[in-house]
Amino acid sequence: MTRLSLNELHQRYVIERRPLETSLEEVLRADSRAGARAILASIARRRFENRSEGQRLRKMLRFETLLWEKGYDAVAGIDEAGMSPLAGPVSAAAVILKPGTRIMGIDDSKKLDPSARETLAEEIKQKAAAWCVAFVEVEEIDSINIYWAGLLAMRRAVEGLQSTPQHLLIDAKRLKEVAIPQQAIIKGDAKSASIAAASILAKVARDALMRELDTCYPGYGFADHKGYPVPAHYAALSKLGACAAHRRSFGPVREILGLPPLPPWPLPSKHDS
Repeated sequence: MTRLSLNELHQRYVIERRPLETSLEEVLRADSRAGARAILASIARRRFENRSEGQRLRKMLRFETLLWEKGYDAVAGIDEAGMSPLAGPVSAAAVILKPGTRIMGIDDSKKLDPSARETLAEEIKQKAAAWCVAFVEVEEIDSINIYWAGLLAMRRAVEGLQSTPQHLLIDAKRLKEVAIPQQAIIKGDAKSASIAAASILAKVARDALMRELDTCYPGYGFADHKGYPVPAHYAALSKLGACAAHRRSFGPVREILGLPPLPPWPLPSKHDS
């Protein structure tokens, strides 16, 4: 039997999640003690989870893999964040993953808790061939409307990449002003790893900016709700009125300011989305 105690083995191979050597696994299988059985059961669960995660990642990379196999090494995923808040800018990110990149746990940013997003954002930045986050400010949103602001943020993110992508994968939209082959994928942040990576970077960057705005405009709760239209935000608007960070083209803000509703914005044609 190994010189390590069962407690030491549990710490090393279950808590620290080190790979279990084949020779040691055989020793544990010959050990009838409950502690040895528990260690083996934990490792078996981890292996199953890793296989399942590997299968999920392969599925998340199917769009990228098809393009990589055709020789498109620089495939950029693009997504935006902050379209529906009443305050703050809209953000977008573009991410080029190196062919074959695997980032465990990557997913639609809305499915992840803040801590997981922060951790994944750092890994994405380290592993990506190129990445960029861009913003469209409140004044621009009010000038051109939020739909076009989202597209503008995406275009700025693509144009800000250190290297020019050969193909774009975009969450549900097309960038007609960008002369790069592209594919719009409905719910792409849940189907494409590079779009998911972009969604994470855009969300993390915008959340950080909203925390900064919270210090500039205290009392609105921007650090908590990030400007989204939640009851606490409505209550703060009613009490404090609108601040410079609020989008004056949005109905609830206009109502607080005593401004009339805006006429409907022109609808985008099918060629614009």
